[in-house]
Amino acid sequence: MSGVAFLPGLAIESPLATPAAINFRPPMWPPAQDWPIVVDKEGNVVSRFADSLWILDAWANQRTVLNFGDGPKNRGAHIDKGNADLLRAIVSWWLYGPSDVRTARTIMTRFSLLRCIFTTCASEGILASELNRYPLIVEKIASVMSQSMSDRILGLLHEIHECRAKIGFDLIDRTGLARLASLLKKFERKQTPYIPPRIWQYQVSRLQACLEDFLTHVSGIQACYDFCLKAYVQNYGSLEAALRKKRSTILRPFYTPKDAIARRAGLVFYGPFQATAEKYKIDGVIRKWIGAPDTPTTSPVTIDSFSSYLSLITSVGLAYILNFSLMRRTEAGSLRTDCLRVEDDPQFGKIYLIQGATTKTVADDRAIWVTSPCVSAAVDALTLIANLRAKCAVVAFDGPLFLNCAVTEPWIGGARALAPTLTPHVTAYSIFTSLYPSLFDIEQLRINQRDLELARLANPTLSEKFRIGSVWPLAWHQLRRTGAVNMQASGLVSDASMQFQLKHSTRAMSLYYGQNYSRIKLEESSKYLYIKTMYETLGRELVQLTADRFISPHGERRKAEIVRLISPDDAKQSIKLAKNGGAACREILLGVCTNREPCPYGGIDSVAHCGGGDADKKDNPCADVLYDKGKRAQVDRLDEILNERLSSTLPENPLYASLEAQKRSVENYYHATKET
Repeated sequence: MSGVAFLPGLAIESPLATPAAINFRPPMWPPAQDWPIVVDKEGNVVSRFADSLWILDAWANQRTVLNFGDGPKNRGAHIDKGNADLLRAIVSWWLYGPSDVRTARTIMTRFSLLRCIFTTCASEGILASELNRYPLIVEKIASVMSQSMSDRILGLLHEIHECRAKIGFDLIDRTGLARLASLLKKFERKQTPYIPPRIWQYQVSRLQACLEDFLTHVSGIQACYDFCLKAYVQNYGSLEAALRKKRSTILRPFYTPKDAIARRAGLVFYGPFQATAEKYKIDGVIRKWIGAPDTPTTSPVTIDSFSSYLSLITSVGLAYILNFSLMRRTEAGSLRTDCLRVEDDPQFGKIYLIQGATTKTVADDRAIWVTSPCVSAAVDALTLIANLRAKCAVVAFDGPLFLNCAVTEPWIGGARALAPTLTPHVTAYSIFTSLYPSLFDIEQLRINQRDLELARLANPTLSEKFRIGSVWPLAWHQLRRTGAVNMQASGLVSDASMQFQLKHSTRAMSLYYGQNYSRIKLEESSKYLYIKTMYETLGRELVQLTADRFISPHGERRKAEIVRLISPDDAKQSIKLAKNGGAACREILLGVCTNREPCPYGGIDSVAHCGGGDADKKDNPCADVLYDKGKRAQVDRLDEILNERLSSTLPENPLYASLEAQKRSVENYYHATKET
């Protein structure tokens, strides 16, 4: 392959990496054997492409050497020249291609993770670019890989697969990666629980309802807050005085004094806060979400509960963002009010992104997560509260506020004079049920039979504490894994509005995480979590094809041919899958398509070809289709639509023939599923 139009150039963060440098962009791809990879500040070539050692000291400011294993006095595991050249091409792709690698340390880490693939291939006498033909060697590679870094390894292999056309070769294809994911999964000691769809949907719908209630009453909340703050400043003389811990409690404005203080000039007293809350029409919403669910509607609302309500909204907003972003708790807790970004893609529309600081590895203030448009409501609510609480700040601050802001109101027992740039600890999700008893109904969080089945489908090693009748123990880290699984298989979530939210996230994450669509520096661990989950999901879908609900229109023998390589036992079926070049499983209207090649007939917009209803294949369904009896209701609806459109279309219209072909396919589906 030649030509360098697709190479942005050396992206390492170093003063030596400039467009004028002799090693900035190779004139051909892959680089020539004598291409200078590393050049020091004096202009001397330190390492060339064909060298067995690449010395990156000039970029890392410390000893950093990549050993490709084909040197004459190699100390590590040997790699033959052919495999070493493939590995050098991959490292060159990270350096010169459209990747997000910026440091020598990152190059070293990636190199170390993948090197075992090439040493194994060298010892087995094959090229790494031939791995798709040798599934047993893939299994051997899985056994020597770093299990703790399996997410990242899968992510790197996925990126190479997605860029195979430009790199010039592939290592492992998608089916092989699904197989590898299942092999690596065996080594996991403990997998994060997946929250079953019903419970996940319930908790996220309650978070959404709470935020919507807040935004509905936002004008009253703002006005009430300003009114209360003004009253405290007036009675104490200044904000600083009102915030002192040892202030006089007799000056507080929301009670009814019984002595001479009530007549002191310049002081204001408004009686119990309940009357003020009623004045601004926020007593009901505070009472609804704060306190026990059986709290009488006549119980008074206090000014302390007003602050508690604002803190509740902050916690709820963070939880909502965590449900749709794959962020960690601490990362969400450090978001600022300008964190939400919207990319207007000319082909795919608006893509919502959250920018913040990741805490996983190296501190990075520019990490970006893909998210759903629905999180904008949470960001709006939290921004409003941050702005309100910033009014109580007596410490100067610069820049956007934190969404996770501390309580600063003077009526909270003499609040500390905090700077708005300080954030409190993010409350554990596990104690939301006790801390905010009106937020979740405990009975809705109890695990039923179906919940347990779905949870174990995604996590077969679920511990015994997750049993029927017990309350699902919500935790922040579960939201990341659940979010990744739901965005791969949003059909598990039945609620229409949730499907809409996930559909957007699925599309955006598939583009940005799964296909390397953007050059934006996305948060790495979330990207790798998404990719790993994608291959786990594919593996589960393949296993499901062996179930009785999937049938071939060509009979049991044909289905046996399709699924003969798939065993309900993960390991065995995956080994057989890889040995024979893999399998495919693409959802279509009538069931699934097992064709490993792109199908020109689709199966989504029209079922004419899938079910054999078209003129060319009349009564001869596609050999790669498996009908899904579980889709009967969906096919019934399709049949109704076809009948309606046939009745309103003229027979001489070409559309009529197309509809008739689909109608025949649907009848073939009914016939085949009825017989079994």
